[in-house]
Amino acid sequence: MISGAHAIIYSANPEADRAFLRDVIGLPHVDVGHGWLIFGLPPSEVAVHPAEKNNVHELYFMCDDIQAFVARMKAHVIECEPVKDEGWGLLTHLTLPGGGKIGVYQPRHPRPPATRPR
Repeated sequence: MISGAHAIIYSANPEADRAFLRDVIGLPHVDVGHGWLIFGLPPSEVAVHPAEKNNVHELYFMCDDIQAFVARMKAHVIECEPVKDEGWGLLTHLTLPGGGKIGVYQPRHPRPPATRPR
């Protein structure tokens, strides 16, 4: 039934943010034409949180070592907010070259196994 997920990052400078995901984060990608890159992601998960309204979605990247991740971003002159201990994980937000922010965290919560299409 479901064979994957497609997340979208809207950006005022998509070329810079695509270069960041390709060159700094090192995500595999395909060029679907005219420099429009679609990136592969590692196994992912989705959670449903209570909210006052619908149609609000967030994207977070996960890592195994948040301190090493922040140090790597610093070496690439990518700004990260101070790491916060949220209980469920250690969280930072990085500023993309296009000006947007993405959350990155080292999870402490149990992780489900990766799924395979049915």
